[in-house]
Amino acid sequence: MEKIRTIIIEDEAPAREIIKHYLKELDFIDVIAECGDGFSGLKSISVLKPDLVFLDIQMPRLTGIELLEVLTEKPAIIFTTAYDQFALKAFELNAVDYLLKPFPKRRFLDAVNKAADKIRSGTEIPDPGQLLAKKPETAAPVNRIVVRKGNAINLIPVEQVKYVEAQDDYVMIYHSAGKALKQQTMKFYEENLPVNDFVRIHRSYIVRVQEINRIEPYEKDNHVAVLKSGEKLPVSRAGYKHLKEELNF
Repeated sequence: MEKIRTIIIEDEAPAREIIKHYLKELDFIDVIAECGDGFSGLKSISVLKPDLVFLDIQMPRLTGIELLEVLTEKPAIIFTTAYDQFALKAFELNAVDYLLKPFPKRRFLDAVNKAADKIRSGTEIPDPGQLLAKKPETAAPVNRIVVRKGNAINLIPVEQVKYVEAQDDYVMIYHSAGKALKQQTMKFYEENLPVNDFVRIHRSYIVRVQEINRIEPYEKDNHVAVLKSGEKLPVSRAGYKHLKEELNF
């Protein structure tokens, strides 16, 4: 039987040891790497192309969720975390399974066997972007955006974001140091950027409120938002109503 090539990405050494200890009972698993942070985990996935990944959600520097946002490979994912607020959305995220620490051996082995069945049957593994379709309702708004350009990973603080523009299945993030393309939806940013700081002015634009200098009429019944940079962005009727009534523009 061909072995399932597996990577463990977990910032706590005891947790990695438990996973490896449990995996010793499964002769079809080959642990090809273990990583203590998201950056090294992302690099290992890109280089080694594993079949299965155990991924901790809450890690310093680069979280498991942020890793998925820039992951281009499609391994099967088993989430591991001590934060049960994520459990409610685990299967909506299309992860193979979800393990809440501390997890018993039987629960762990069941998750691995389920993942192995999917991998062996050739069941299509969801694109990493699909894993991010919904986030837990109790989670806080995003405070940074992770983007990938080639092999480089950049962390953009939300405070530096000026506006977001829809571009088909992607969005363009305009920030104080330039711009960056990311495969994500406008709906995600509308729901997850701080609501007091950002406003959706058009189906294609979400803008930081402080970046708006003024609103000007543009042709019949249309308006544009003039930013501090001088850029002009279209404002829909719904966006104009919101700006006028809620934000006093």
